[in-house]
Amino acid sequence: MKPLNDERVESLIANLLRAGVLISALVVIGGGVTYLGHNPWAHVDYRTFHGEPGNLKSAHGIVRTALSGDPRGIMQLGLLLLIATPIVRVLLSTLIFAMEKDLMYLGFTLIVLAVLLYSLFGSFLIA
Repeated sequence: MKPLNDERVESLIANLLRAGVLISALVVIGGGVTYLGHNPWAHVDYRTFHGEPGNLKSAHGIVRTALSGDPRGIMQLGLLLLIATPIVRVLLSTLIFAMEKDLMYLGFTLIVLAVLLYSLFGSFLIA
């Protein structure tokens, strides 16, 4: 394995972000095509707001619904993957700074990671 230099790290992070966005887009598009295939003549009622069903309001429910083949769950899974992409980027940066023993940047990325995780899961801790 080649040693990590700045260019290699930047390339690795850029490829990670590209792959995350591409995979999430393909999952959303796949779910959308499947949804339209199952409901080609569905009419949307814009007068009344219909929220998401309960099984699509948590990450566990979304994954379970997507694995069952439900198109709405598949589209939501694609959005979860999109949200997870920058979190994985921060995790990768944390690992790289730890390997380089760069304590200052490691501390900053750990703070950013804590803020990201709190913004996602903090409501579960408070409730």
